[in-house]
Order: sequence, then C-alpha cells, then structure tokens
Amino acid sequence: MSRSRQPPLVTGISPNEGIPWTKVTIRGENLGTGPADLIGLTICGHNCLLTAEWMSASKIVCRVGQAKNDKGDIIVTTKSGGKGTSTVSFKLLKPEKIGILDQSAVWVDEMNYYDMRTDRNKGIPPLSLRPANPLGIEIEKGKFPQKDLEMLFPGMSADFTSENFSAAWYLIENHSNTSFEQLKMAITHLKRQANKKSEGSLAYVKGGLSTFFEAQDALSAIHQKLEADGTEKVEGSMTQKLENVLNRASNTADTLFQEVLGRKDKADSTRNALNVLQRFKFLFNLPLNIERNIQKGDYDVVINDYEKAKSLFGKTEVQVFKKYYAEVETRIEALRELLLEKLLETPSTLHDQKRYIRYLSDLHAPGDPAWQCIGAQHRWILQLMHGCREGCVRDLKAWRCKTPHRVAFVEKLTKLVLSQLPNFWKLWISYVNGSLFSETAEKSGHIERSKNVRQRQNDFKKMIQEVMQCLVKLVRGALLPLGAAEGSGRQLGGWEGKAELSGPWLAHVIQTLRLTYESLAALEIPNDLLQTIQDLVLDLRVRCVLVTLQHTAEDIKRLAEKEDWVVDSEGLTSLPCRFERCVVLSLQSLRGVLECKPGEASVFQHPKTQEEVCQLSINIMQVFIYCLEQLSTKPDADVDTAHLSVDVSSPDLFGSIHEDFSLTSEQRLLIVLSNCCYLERHTFLNIAEHFEKHNFQGIEKITQVSMASLKDLDQRLFESYIELKADPIVGSLEPGIYAGYFDWRDCLPPTGVRNYLKEALVNIIAVHAEVFTVSKDLVPRVLSRVVEAVSEELSRLMQCVSSFSRNGALQARLEICTLRDTVAAHLTLESRSSFKQALEALPQLSSGADRKLLEELLSRVKSGMHLQLACFQAAPPPAVKT
Repeated sequence: MSRSRQPPLVTGISPNEGIPWTKVTIRGENLGTGPADLIGLTICGHNCLLTAEWMSASKIVCRVGQAKNDKGDIIVTTKSGGKGTSTVSFKLLKPEKIGILDQSAVWVDEMNYYDMRTDRNKGIPPLSLRPANPLGIEIEKGKFPQKDLEMLFPGMSADFTSENFSAAWYLIENHSNTSFEQLKMAITHLKRQANKKSEGSLAYVKGGLSTFFEAQDALSAIHQKLEADGTEKVEGSMTQKLENVLNRASNTADTLFQEVLGRKDKADSTRNALNVLQRFKFLFNLPLNIERNIQKGDYDVVINDYEKAKSLFGKTEVQVFKKYYAEVETRIEALRELLLEKLLETPSTLHDQKRYIRYLSDLHAPGDPAWQCIGAQHRWILQLMHGCREGCVRDLKAWRCKTPHRVAFVEKLTKLVLSQLPNFWKLWISYVNGSLFSETAEKSGHIERSKNVRQRQNDFKKMIQEVMQCLVKLVRGALLPLGAAEGSGRQLGGWEGKAELSGPWLAHVIQTLRLTYESLAALEIPNDLLQTIQDLVLDLRVRCVLVTLQHTAEDIKRLAEKEDWVVDSEGLTSLPCRFERCVVLSLQSLRGVLECKPGEASVFQHPKTQEEVCQLSINIMQVFIYCLEQLSTKPDADVDTAHLSVDVSSPDLFGSIHEDFSLTSEQRLLIVLSNCCYLERHTFLNIAEHFEKHNFQGIEKITQVSMASLKDLDQRLFESYIELKADPIVGSLEPGIYAGYFDWRDCLPPTGVRNYLKEALVNIIAVHAEVFTVSKDLVPRVLSRVVEAVSEELSRLMQCVSSFSRNGALQARLEICTLRDTVAAHLTLESRSSFKQALEALPQLSSGADRKLLEELLSRVKSGMHLQLACFQAAPPPAVKT
C-alpha cells in the first residue's frame, strides 16, 4: 500500500531524561497532519498515545508513562506516513518519593493523576486540566500591543479559564493570521472534545448500573430475612443471638489476653511518650540551642527557631509546652537586651548597625531601636568632634610640624566628620525607606513607623544642624577667634597667643572645607542644612583676601631694602618689576579663593568688604610710593653702593658713577623719578588690569588715589632736583655778567660770548649728561625746566639794566641769542616768552652792519662749541611736563 507522505522522523525531545509522567516535547518531521492522523506513539517501549497532544506536523507534547526499559527510542506512527524512526533517545529515571512536607530543590509538578487501571479520566484532556491549545491548531502570536487589547476589551481576559474570558481577544492574540478553513477545523475539534467528555461520563454511568442494582437487591434480601427471623423465633432475633455470641467471645478473649493486652497498652503509652518527645524535641531543646547559638553569634538561627516556636506553641494550652515556651521567651528577652547593647555601642560599622536593628525588629523589640541607634551615633559624633579639639589644644605647645597646628586641626576635624557623617546619613535614609527592617517586621510595623518618621524628621534635621554648627564653631574658634562670641570663645578657645594664619594656609583651609562641603552635598543632604558651612567658607575667603593684602603691604615695605640701584638701558631699577611681581603673585594666590564654586556667593557681595579690600589695595600702592620717597631722601651714608652698576648698553657719559661707586642725592632723585615715570605709564595700569581680572571692586578709585599720590611724589622729587640743579646755574648768572666791573653803557665791541655764558652752558650740559646717563626720557623734562629758570633770570637781569651802549646792546643780544639758539630743542612757552622779553629790553639794531656782525659772531660761537652743543642738537622733541 503506497503512502502519501514520508514516514515520521523524530529529531529531538526535551527534556531527554526524566521520571515517569514527565511532560516532554517531541520535535521532528512528518509527525502527522492532525490529531486524527496520529495513531501511535511509544517512548522506551511504552504506549504514550493516551497522553499525546498533536500541536503541529513538527511538534507533539505528551507524558512519559511507566516503562520497563531504562532507555529507548521515540517511535511515532501516523496514518499518512506509517511507522517512523528516531535519531534521539529518552532515558527513564527512577522517581524519588517527595512528601508534601519534605524539602525539595526542584519544583514538583502537580499534574492531573491518570489511573491506568480504572481509566476514570478517559474523557478528560490527559495532558493537563488547562490545555495549552484548546482549538487544536497551530498558534500564531499576533503583534498587537497588549495595552491596545486591554483598552479594546475592558474588564475581559484572553485566559480561557477565566470567568471574564473573551473569545475575540483570544483569537486576535493567538490566531490573528489563521485562515478561515483552519478556524472551521478548530470548531470541529472543540465539538469532538466536548462529545468525548460527555460520552465518557455517560459510559461510566452505564457500565456501573448493573453492579449497583445487584448490590441493592442483596441488601434488600438480607433486610427482609432478618425481619422474618425475628417474628418467627421465640428466642429472639438472629441479630440478638449474634450479638450475644459476639459478647461472650469478647469476654473470653479479654480473659485469655488481659495480661498480654496490658503489656501492649503500657508499651503503647511508652511508645506514645517517646513519640511526643521525638516529635516535640525542637521545643524541649530550644532554650539550650538558643544559648549555644547566641554564644556563637548565630542570631539568624535563633530568630528563625523563635519564629517557628512562636507559630507552633505561642497560643498552646498544654502546660508542658507553655512552661518550655516561657523559658524560650526569657532567653529571647535576654537576647533583645544584648542586641540593643551591641547596637548602642560606639564605634560600630553601618553594616553591624543595620544587622542588629534587623534582628531587633524581627524579635519585635519594644520601642524604636533604630531611632535609639541614630541618637547614640549623633552623640558619639559630637563627642568625637569635641575630643578632637581638646586633643589638638593639648598638643599645642609640643607642636613641631611644618603645617600650622590649627590647619592640622581643621584637616583632622573635617576628616573625622567625613568618616562618620555619611554612615550616619545613610542610617537615617535606611530608617526612612524601611530597608533596616525585614519583610515581616515591615508589614507589622509599617503604619506605626510611618508616623514615627514624620514625627522624627524635624528631630533628625536638628541633629544634622547641631553637627554642622559644631563643626563651624570649632573651625571658627581655631581660625577666627576674634569673631567668636565671648561665651563660645571661652568654650571653643585655647588657640590664644598664636599668630594669625597666612594667606596660603587660609586658602588651604578653604579648599579643605570646600571638599568637605562637596562630599556632604554628594550624600544629597539638603542645602539648607549645609548653609552654615557655606557661610563659614565665605567668611574665611574674605579673611584670606584681607590677610593676603595686608601681608602683601608688609612685603612691599621691605622692598626698599632690596633696592640695588642697578639701572638698565631705560633708566629703571628692578624695584618697579619687583613691586608688580609681588602684587601679581599675591593676586594669583587668591585666584582659587576668589573663584565662586557652585552655591557660593562672591567675596565682594558686602559693601563693607568692598571698602576694606579697596582701602587695602590703595594702601599697597601708597606703601610702595612711600618706599620710593624714603629711598629718594635717604642720606648718602645710608645708601649701599657696593653693588652699584649701570647697564653696559648705556652710554658711559657719567663716568663718575663707575669711578667711586657712590650715588649722590641728585642721582638717587633721578633714578626714583625714572621709576615713578615707569610706574605711572605701565606698572600701576598693569596692576589695575590684574585687579579687574580678579573681579576687585572700586578699581577706578584705587587707580585715581594711587596715581594722585604717585604724581604728587613725582612732582615733589622733580622740584627738588630742579632746585638742586637750576639754582646754582641761575645764581651764577648775575655775578658772571658783572665780573670785572662790566658796564653795559661802556664796553668794547663784542668778539664772542663771555665766560659766564659758557660756564652756564657747561653746567646745563653737565645736567644733561647726568640725566641722560640715568634716563633719556627725563632729559626733555629736566632741561626744559632748567632753561626756563635760566631764561627767566636772564630776562630779569636785562630788564634791570637802565641803558645800553651800542656795543653793550650788541653784546647782550649776542649772548641771549646764543643761549636761546643753543637750547632751542628744550624751549617751552615760558622760556620763549622770557627770551623775547629779554630781547625786547635791548635797543634795536640800527644798521645792517650790526646784524651781519651779530650773525658772524653767532656762527663763530656755535662752530667753536659745536662738540659741547651736540648733546642739545641730538635731543628729541620736547615732551613738556611741569
């Protein structure tokens, strides 16, 4: 007979081993076209067709039955393909008996029992009471979202065992792509399953009717015969006789076996007592076991045993059990006290605290042990902080480390807080979210603990505030003793007699406190609880700025001692650069202090601070200006010139500096004036830029006041130098003019300029050389003022002459013109006016011969002194400054 399909082929089974009645999934090829096509299924030689459920042509689900063979093939037989083959095998394991109270490491499948002898479940689906595929066709899961289906069928379910089962939902979810023909086949399958069920029950009833009727007839006959026997016999009924016989037999048996039965009853009672002891040995041994486990630290075992005993014997009325259970309660109470004592011990780790709290909650300890632990930790942290201060104050006199003692104290204190407060905060968080308690304690004490948490939030907030305030007060007492109140100063003092910390050390402390704040903020502690630390940091930042500026002013005071009077090519010493570098380094050291971290306020937010910083900045400038003034007026004997030198690039026009290595007061004035000019043009402006870069306030005021002081010093020093240099030249004019009883009204014809004018020019040239040697930039300013003084004096002398002869007028005009033309590069409006007034005081030249003679004499004088006058010709255009 030809087959329309290939024989079935089993290629896989899952699982591939198991005990009888294990549910397996068989996979392969050509496993049938439907449930009706499947006519045979054997596993290890056992027929499993009754439990088989055909899922598809490649999948069959069944249960393995009892089999003789331990290992065998899986053979599938179908109408369309005949008997198949298998490439895999199944191993049958021996079942282990597991009682309902026995512990098991695997899940015991509570399958529907199938009685092979009576075949009573013949009409019930053999695999399970909840078939996975009630329609008998292949399930094709749709892609419809679960939420959309729930909205489409509100209150319904796709579970066919549910009371709210929705067939439409089930079909959409499992058979959205199934064809209509397959759905028809599913209906036929459902009808066949229903018929099988109803027919199976009916067949069972039909098969048992004959037996039921036979039993009914027998009972009726016995009943009738007994009634008839009772009415016919005088001795009594048959049952009465039977009862008497049985009683006599019982008495005889009691007489014969009384001793034996007595021993049996005694043995039974003994056995029962032993059984009770054996059965309840857990309770009887529990007090001793609790003691042993407590000594070993096995608190979990104690708690588990206690919970078990409480559930079994907590409400017992048996006196023996009550006695032993009372002993257990006594031991447990002692354990509660022991655990509470360990919980409140300090120091202790967060892990141990949580463990003891969980134990106490499982033991239903009275009160609130977790809150007691929080309070104990709070007191312990405060005690540690005060102990840290007392220890550091005690070691104050013996301190020999480079780090200042107060800085070391702050580092130690913040380290202590950061080591204790995080665990303290985490303990509170665990208390709030309930993770400290076991599930049993959580359920029993949830409502009461919620009330406690709400009531104790404010209490815990006060604890954190107290710790923060203690930290801030201790740090203030060490670093800002003058700002502490009198009462707290006495309490937190002990730092008296120590010099105030320098700016760098204060900056180091500020960085330490900032890191402390960041670490505490990372714990998600509310910002309002940490605000006191921010306020302390702000006060320390302000103090650091003020102290740094004060120390900078003190350092600048000592700069005068470092003046080496070494002049470079621009006429400057190293002092202005030293000053600028000192200020810039000071400001750079404040960069981290002035920078505002997240949540911090600006150092300059308070007007009082702005004013103090502005005044200290002005003081720094004025201190340096005072240093310059002191250097300029220092007596000659106080000036150290052993190291004096001039830049090699400078023209050696003033050799006396090199010859005796000594500085005159005029030379010092010139050097300081040169430094003042550089300060005004560069240094003070650069420092103002640095102030602005560091967000200093009142920079305009600082610049104005500093510039005003500098200009005042510059003007005074300049006037002093002009007085020293111009007065001798001016004073020598009048004696020189009238030397040898010279008379303007009676003099010889001019042949050149007289010696007084030459002497004046030489003196002016000497001033030029002295100034040029120090600073070329000062030459125009100095010579302009010297020329003004000389021209003014010359004009006065000419105006005082009552009359001039022709030769005298020509001589005076020659000398005035020679002086004017020689210093023409350094003439100012005032000096030009003086020369003009001097010439106007002279008689005008009356003839061309006189003018020609004047020009010749002027030319002769200039050519004769051209070498000496070359310095005036090389001078730059005048930069007039008075």
